[in-house]
Amino acid sequence: MSPLRILILEDEYPAAERLQRLLTQAAPTAQVLAVLDTVAGAQAWLDTHPAPDLILSDIQLADGLSLDVFAQTLVRSPVIFTTAYDQYALQAFRANSIDYLLKPLKLTELQAALLKLKIMRQEFTAEPDAAQNAPPTSELLTHNFSLERLLDALPRPQRPHKTRFLVRQGETLLPLPATEAAWFWSRHETVTLATHDGRRFVVDYTLEQLETLLDPALFFRLNRQLLAQLPAVRRLVPHFGGKLLVELSPTPSAADEVLVSKEKASAVKSWLEG
Repeated sequence: MSPLRILILEDEYPAAERLQRLLTQAAPTAQVLAVLDTVAGAQAWLDTHPAPDLILSDIQLADGLSLDVFAQTLVRSPVIFTTAYDQYALQAFRANSIDYLLKPLKLTELQAALLKLKIMRQEFTAEPDAAQNAPPTSELLTHNFSLERLLDALPRPQRPHKTRFLVRQGETLLPLPATEAAWFWSRHETVTLATHDGRRFVVDYTLEQLETLLDPALFFRLNRQLLAQLPAVRRLVPHFGGKLLVELSPTPSAADEVLVSKEKASAVKSWLEG
């Protein structure tokens, strides 16, 4: 069987890098055809290239939801969703999904998902006579595997949100209540926590992990680089192209503008309104 030809849809550079590293372990011969970070780019690519053997897709892309790709474009490739969001499982189930993996992605889960795909590909390429006499296993596998992941991803009793961080100050470690965190900024694969009184600490979490750990009523992912707590948002200013300029306290730096995309603007307003 020829090596897997894979298209990756992911707008977070560190997440795309991590996914490709995991692929080198889970499927060493796989060929990554492209890494795309927008809905528009994915639609254009799929319209002009042969269908890949597999699509690995995040849910939230730079200009919208990847689910829009599958709603607006005829996609014949199976899809493994890799995302920090569990609320889209039902929609993913309808979009050629064979699995739904929650971030942070684990190697064992990716290997299991690729094994499902391998079994399905082998069955679809079986000899015609054998395929006619055999039970329709591939159809059952597709349904059961998707349903299993769907059920895993459906809302369940909420685990307690993270309430403290252990941060380093010089040679000591300090417990810092999560309520003291004004915002988290990701830059060059390093995430910085800023407190309301202006202190800065490096934390060993990605923004995707923090989104799943912190209370979503208090913390919101404003863009790819920044996750803020409600009291840190001073005001919103309309910006060019339907975007929002967010003024934070404390301010990240004089050179850094915090912009919310047009697609995410309404969600930010809803969060601020409670």
